[in-house]
Amino acid sequence: MKTPFLESVNDFSVSHEKFSLEWNQQQDMLITVPQPSSDTLSSYYQSEDYISHTDHARTLIEKLYQFVKRYTLKQKAKLLVNNNIRGTVLDVGAGTGDFLNVINQFGFQGIGFEPGEKPRNKAIEKGIHLIDDLQVIEKDSVDAITLWHVLEHIPDYEDQLKVFQAILKPGGFLIIAVPNFKSFDAQHYKQYWAAYDVPRHLWHFSEPSIKRLARENGLMWESTKPMWFDSFYVSMLSEKYQSGSGNVIKAFFVGLFSNIKALFSSEYSSKIYLLKKPELQ
Repeated sequence: MKTPFLESVNDFSVSHEKFSLEWNQQQDMLITVPQPSSDTLSSYYQSEDYISHTDHARTLIEKLYQFVKRYTLKQKAKLLVNNNIRGTVLDVGAGTGDFLNVINQFGFQGIGFEPGEKPRNKAIEKGIHLIDDLQVIEKDSVDAITLWHVLEHIPDYEDQLKVFQAILKPGGFLIIAVPNFKSFDAQHYKQYWAAYDVPRHLWHFSEPSIKRLARENGLMWESTKPMWFDSFYVSMLSEKYQSGSGNVIKAFFVGLFSNIKALFSSEYSSKIYLLKKPELQ
């Protein structure tokens, strides 16, 4: 059963078109309506302001993003190490290749898949190993697959999860990071919450919806980790969308309160889900 959740959410980044969000009660997730066709979807990424596809550090928000990114990239690499992951890591939605660049320094064999032409070219310039088609990867051959804020962008995400499950080695990890529409900052900013990012974010997941996907694809839920910095960055963008200028101090306290509240509710602004393919018996 699908019911209205937010009737008017603006694309603040590129088109400034309006979309709505519907709640799928059975799956406990939100759906962006209408969704762009396969022919038009790429046009919603054509902006110099789409920061994850660039290395820009022009504005205060961009400078803070790049500063925090350098720290969080190392934390993501340590997450792999701390879960005894070794060997080959496939990063889906690799962007400009920064995560792969870092994990290669940790001794991993990083492979990336990035459909966007501009970020793909930047990654290639950095010497990142990219593939053009996931189908070239052999079954049961990858130690870990990472999707850092990527699953919500994939139109056929359910089909792709089956592909990921197939190419993972038994005992391999699927690591998914997505925004959480149940967080305090999402509830506070409502239609101005930057992590809705319509229509690029086609789907908006909750923890129950991710656990359901894991079960349906034969994956075991291992653990959930918070992304502490997301509440601050998302709140800064949301303040900008809401007021037109952006109140950094207010955004800081909204982000801080969101994290404090999540210590009790576990509803962080974004979460990392560690899912594991069962070992062979």
